[in-house]
Amino acid sequence: MITRAGVMMDGRWAMLGVLVALVAMSATCRTQEKRIGVVHQRVGDEIMIAGQLIHTGAPVVLWFDPGGYDAYRVERRFAPPDESGWGDIKNAIGSPNRYSLRRGGLDEDTLERVRGGGWTLEDVQDTVDQFVLHYDMCGTSRQCFRVLHDKRGLSVHFLLDIDGTIYQTLDVKEKAWHATKANDRSVGVEIAHIGAYEQIEGSPLEEWYIRDKLGYWINLPPWMGDGGVRTPGFMGRPASDLPVAGEINGRPLIQHDFTPEQYDTLSKLTAALCAVLPNLECDYPRGPSGGVLGRAMTPEEFDRYRGLLGHWHVQEGKVDPGPAMDWERVVESARRFRLGR
Repeated sequence: MITRAGVMMDGRWAMLGVLVALVAMSATCRTQEKRIGVVHQRVGDEIMIAGQLIHTGAPVVLWFDPGGYDAYRVERRFAPPDESGWGDIKNAIGSPNRYSLRRGGLDEDTLERVRGGGWTLEDVQDTVDQFVLHYDMCGTSRQCFRVLHDKRGLSVHFLLDIDGTIYQTLDVKEKAWHATKANDRSVGVEIAHIGAYEQIEGSPLEEWYIRDKLGYWINLPPWMGDGGVRTPGFMGRPASDLPVAGEINGRPLIQHDFTPEQYDTLSKLTAALCAVLPNLECDYPRGPSGGVLGRAMTPEEFDRYRGLLGHWHVQEGKVDPGPAMDWERVVESARRFRLGR
């Protein structure tokens, strides 16, 4: 005869057995995950900061991935292999490197440690407090890297293509060459876009944007083929139906908007950077009316500023990322992404 107490005791032993089995399975899984020779699987949304992989929720291609763009390479990426070495290009770009060591604000001991590559995530967190937005005036990320790396000997941490794909070309710990005095303390992104001009007529905007019954779409010139865009058959359309006009550093400009895919990815990248880099505020320079500041910052303003900014805020002669950039959309979306919404 089985008593009620016996049933309860048997149930407790059964539950204990289940718990032991679950613990054993968990330990086995952890052992398998760390087993020698097991490949660590990435999900394809990770950027790299001081060797650490950081999730963004957006499509990312790193410089060592197939189809990536590697700013660590000395060779020209798009020249014939036997014409791409340093001996072939040294008279054109002046330096085999397109990046250097972040030095601003580092004490002697830290500088000596990191100059050999010993950056920690904490070092980057202490150093980086600005995120500079550019448009590339090239139209696609492949063409941008061709110009930056092969022709100009410059670099930027991220390229953002028209389909929303991020290409990271350097670890964020590196000092990319993209925004003069901001380089030591900033992360940079080149957003694929043909640019802003004083008028549409006679500018590249006439050929790059064609209107159909659904609105404008990006018309890559025939010589570019698919432009290297990662999404097969992608048809990019501006997020705004009509061109956007505005004045930047005293210049009246007009520009088609960026694509919705670019806004989505830029917001996610911004959210990830602001989450990991505590000195990077999720905001942009504001003028007296509360909208984006339409001029370069004074030296005093620049020294104090932490957050997102345009190339035009760094240098008076620059106007990128142009009047179409919807700064509020980017930072508000980034704040929502950080909250998991």
